[in-house]
Amino acid sequence: MFKALLTEKNDNGNVASRITQLDDSQLPEDGDVIVSIEYSTLNYKDGLCLNGLGGLVRNYPHIGGIDFAGTVSESHDNRYKIGDKVILTGWRVGEVWWGGYAEKAKVKADWLVPLPEQLTTRQAMIIGTAGITAMFALMALEGRELTPSQGEILITGASGGVGSIAVNLLSNLGYEVAAVTGRSENIEYLKSLGASTVIDRDEFSAPERPLEKERWAGVIDNVGGNMLAKVMTQLKYGASVAAVGLAGGNELNTTVIPFLLRGNNILGIDSVMRSYSSRELAWQRTYSDLNISKLDDLCYDATLEELPQLGKEILKGQTRGRAIVDVRKSL
Repeated sequence: MFKALLTEKNDNGNVASRITQLDDSQLPEDGDVIVSIEYSTLNYKDGLCLNGLGGLVRNYPHIGGIDFAGTVSESHDNRYKIGDKVILTGWRVGEVWWGGYAEKAKVKADWLVPLPEQLTTRQAMIIGTAGITAMFALMALEGRELTPSQGEILITGASGGVGSIAVNLLSNLGYEVAAVTGRSENIEYLKSLGASTVIDRDEFSAPERPLEKERWAGVIDNVGGNMLAKVMTQLKYGASVAAVGLAGGNELNTTVIPFLLRGNNILGIDSVMRSYSSRELAWQRTYSDLNISKLDDLCYDATLEELPQLGKEILKGQTRGRAIVDVRKSL
């Protein structure tokens, strides 16, 4: 038996979650590794799944949690043996497949990555999907020849999980980071993570002109919508935006002028279906490039019981940093 946060849908289409005990025989049949989960996290996508939004979950009952870290307890794949520490992010786990909001998960070995020796499972989940996404965004920008000497890097939605990790990551690598937030209470938090400048999001309403004064050498955008359209008008010549999220909307009302006259780019960042080799590289780089000593400053602890409420709050932009869920603990 193992504890899980089970999300169910009733005959009226309403979704609710409850703590329950499940038998090991109820784990998915199609999987070759069972992981005893130690930590999971809360991401924006988890908020959607917990609330039955976005069409991400097709079959109920369901166990959410798009990432987790733990110890292999059973394996039918030569790559992993009992006792190995592993991480899972992506592959639509927590959406199509049962995920990390339980004490056990049965998954495909291809989806796992060995835990870097220098990290604990808790640290791995403070980083989690958010941190790996931030690293993929940075790697994409570096692929367009971005370096710290080129000027300010803008991070929108900076108080969220990806944004917080991105501020820590880029500032630790010597970049001058400008962070955007809509909550004044987060100013000191963002500066403590390494932001040189904190900008109110109200300054990024819909653009009035196709091009504005050049400012940003690169952008990691978690918001989309009008904010992404605005920052596109302010990119330096040849600069790029790594588009990560859509908290501000999925529409983009812009022109082709920044692409044609300044050679700008929008780089789409997906962390769900990335190859094993790219994930392994991202995890190794995340450990070496992050300021690990500040990880605890950008997270807070949560239990499985608290996730339904936190899932509502993250969709409203009311959370900060990373929620770390020790699935073995209760309120």
